[in-house]
Amino acid sequence: MPSTTQLTAWQALSAHHNVISSAHMRDWFSTDSDRFNRFSRRFGDILIDFSKHRMTDETLNLLLDLARESAVPVWIERMFSGAQINHTEHRSVLHVALRNRSNQPIVVDGQDVMPEVNRVLEQMRRFSEQIRSGAWIGFTGQRIRTVVNIGIGGSDLGPKMVCEALAPYGDANLTMHFVSSVDGSHISHVLSECNPETTLFIIASKTFTTQETMTNANTARGWLLAALGDEAAIAKHFVAVSTNTEKVRAFGIDTANMFEFWDWVGGRYSLWSAIGLPIAVYVGMANFTALLEGGHAMDQHFRQTPLPDNLPVILALLGVWYGDFFAADSHVMLVYDEYLRSLPAYLQQLDMESNGKSIDRQGLPVTRVTGPVVWGGLGSNGQHAFYQLLHQGTHLVPSDFLAPVNSQDPIGDHHAILLANCLAQSEAFMTGKTEAEARAELASKGMDGAELEALLPYKVFAGNRPSTTLLYQRLTPSVLGSLIALYEHKVFVQGIIWNINSFDQWGVELGKQLANNILPELKGERPAGAHDSSTLGLIGYCRGA
Repeated sequence: MPSTTQLTAWQALSAHHNVISSAHMRDWFSTDSDRFNRFSRRFGDILIDFSKHRMTDETLNLLLDLARESAVPVWIERMFSGAQINHTEHRSVLHVALRNRSNQPIVVDGQDVMPEVNRVLEQMRRFSEQIRSGAWIGFTGQRIRTVVNIGIGGSDLGPKMVCEALAPYGDANLTMHFVSSVDGSHISHVLSECNPETTLFIIASKTFTTQETMTNANTARGWLLAALGDEAAIAKHFVAVSTNTEKVRAFGIDTANMFEFWDWVGGRYSLWSAIGLPIAVYVGMANFTALLEGGHAMDQHFRQTPLPDNLPVILALLGVWYGDFFAADSHVMLVYDEYLRSLPAYLQQLDMESNGKSIDRQGLPVTRVTGPVVWGGLGSNGQHAFYQLLHQGTHLVPSDFLAPVNSQDPIGDHHAILLANCLAQSEAFMTGKTEAEARAELASKGMDGAELEALLPYKVFAGNRPSTTLLYQRLTPSVLGSLIALYEHKVFVQGIIWNINSFDQWGVELGKQLANNILPELKGERPAGAHDSSTLGLIGYCRGA
């Protein structure tokens, strides 16, 4: 197939960019009262406003042409039908099967995967109900009060983010902890808050060999045995999310309490699987099912909706527009919802591990910019931290604003103030402040002459900073499921357009390999080997040489 940059639609977009790149959004809004209506869409309780973007109707039509010429609808159908679109690992990509509430068959290698998906969901239901009801008791006969999930990457970020987001739906009798870092301080601090008689550990590792996870798991195991003194206690206080029966059994976990998932589930897409066990335990299986239903509803929208109204496709195309034509190398998530405080970190992995690629599907170097740097944080905090760069810095940083219309915890004027700031910031990014406006503002404060002229340049805001605003009535399990699936599919569509494989992650392997070489050298088990002088010097310093 031709290079992405040689596509007719790409060439048309490049020419179009030359025409409109200097246009200002505030001028479009001043002459087009219908802009919001044309450039916003609703999905259930979610409103997505993309009118504050540097685009016209022609821009959107040309971007949609790019999606068609890149065969986006064909690739969508290939994913849902179980084709091996992860070609470097010869795997299907079927996180959509995990939330397939229609239960229609999805076939991989001649087998319908849905019976196995449903089997594990039923296993999760039974187990979560045992924990929440108190039927599951620890080694000394006490009920479980604390759950510690030990995993890393997708085995940590997704479940942690969802449990935080759905805390209003959580079991008040359970305290949730998530341990991921191999820094001993992390698990030490968590264990200091746990009672071994009432703590359950969920060890999440497909192979049960992940270095960081198993180091933490063995530390937790030793801590429990030191307190309870009997190997039989392991089976009452540890369960596994894994496929390695032998290693799970050797650890001391009853394999009846091993929850399986499959190689067609990528780590960063795995919260919908048994990796979501801590979610089911904390919020209950009914709410976990509602999360799945929200994801499935977005899947159906993504698969069935024509491109001009297809929300993941629209968001994906806007990202391509800025990254490849405006040279915007990052994208910021501005979350005006305390419960979604971990969403930026979750989306950072989803996007950057998926599309941080420089080799295309034909094994050739890419000829355009691919995935952006994704970052962000809580919006109201960010206003007093990094928003200065967004408003007046030299970088063009497209942004997503997310906020609930209704608070989970209404108190005084807090939520109205929160929403006012969210809407004001998106408006300020778009409109900016002209020199004339700044001059008038300073004059109204009694400033004039040389003093006014000296300060004036610093008070001007260029504006024309693009943003999408996503408002939802309330952060329910279903709404959260739809939002997560929306971003998953956005990332997938961008990978299609950039002609890269969004579902492998070979770039994480080299550091792991080198760490395994350095570890025995740091521990003094063997002399430092053939490293560069910097690494040798750092090893020597750590060893006190």
